[in-house]
Amino acid sequence: MSFRQERTSNHPSADYAAARPGRAPVQGRPAPDRAPVQGRPAPVTQTPGAATGFLFVLATLGCLAALAATYYFFVRTTTGQFIDESALVEAVALSGTAGRAATRFLDWLPALSVVIATVVVLFVTVIRRRWAAAGIAVAACVGANVATQVLKDLVPVRPYRGVETLELNSLPSGHTTMAASAAAAVFLMVSSRWRPLAGFLGGSFAVATGVSTLINQWHRPADVVAAFLVVAAFMLPAGWLIIRNGPRWNAWDGYGDHWAAARLWVALPAILGLASAGVAGYSLLKMAPGSGQEISTTNYFWAGTSLIVIAGYLATAAGIWLFGHAARRTARRRDAPRR
Repeated sequence: MSFRQERTSNHPSADYAAARPGRAPVQGRPAPDRAPVQGRPAPVTQTPGAATGFLFVLATLGCLAALAATYYFFVRTTTGQFIDESALVEAVALSGTAGRAATRFLDWLPALSVVIATVVVLFVTVIRRRWAAAGIAVAACVGANVATQVLKDLVPVRPYRGVETLELNSLPSGHTTMAASAAAAVFLMVSSRWRPLAGFLGGSFAVATGVSTLINQWHRPADVVAAFLVVAAFMLPAGWLIIRNGPRWNAWDGYGDHWAAARLWVALPAILGLASAGVAGYSLLKMAPGSGQEISTTNYFWAGTSLIVIAGYLATAAGIWLFGHAARRTARRRDAPRR
């Protein structure tokens, strides 16, 4: 008769892989300090955010291309200059009560943007200890505003194309850049379940700023659209870096798990943007040759306002979708607790 002693050692070995104390092993990823089980291939790890990196790069390049196209059409061509300048001139018709309200809003805008962004970013940074994310978001915000001022100085004056207009370059809008970048910084700092709501509110704030600059005759519609694109070109790479450096709090189960993550906040800006496209098309068709209207009243103004709303809200909807898609991909890689 022979006796066989079972192995009862609690120490991990090459044949008995054990997870580190206090941390549950994540499916599909080995524990950091253990050797793979003999005879089995080591699991292939994936970097958080790597799968969606191509989409972020593509979106950033798309923003830069759209910025160049906006400049070329609205500054270098006769048709673009005429539409842009006509919207600015016709804004005089709303220079009464709306103009005074827009002026007060724009006077308070710089301080309001800085206060909102500072309070939210500092609160999230201190409470959640998201130091790296705060540094990236603030750097992108500053970069967008600096780039706007540099473009104002580097872009040539508006060439004469038969349209009576100021030759000074006003593209992109500095006020719109400040408002949009502050809203984008807040969007990047909050957790994924709050981003749909933060995106809609921030996009509405940026759109209201852009429309106010037009009503107050500070900027043409193209200046506002260019500001949106500059901010997006900086915030998209920043958002990708934040997702890579904070995969746990950027993970998300999808729409509907929280009221701030309802699909409404994606659908609403998309609907508003598409409705504004209809308004812009109708306003421009009324000014087309043979339409029966010879004297413009406010059709170009409404077309320019619609252009701002289209750009602002469609960019908002696309940004919410992109970051939501990246968050869901991150959640499938890591069993991250929701905050």
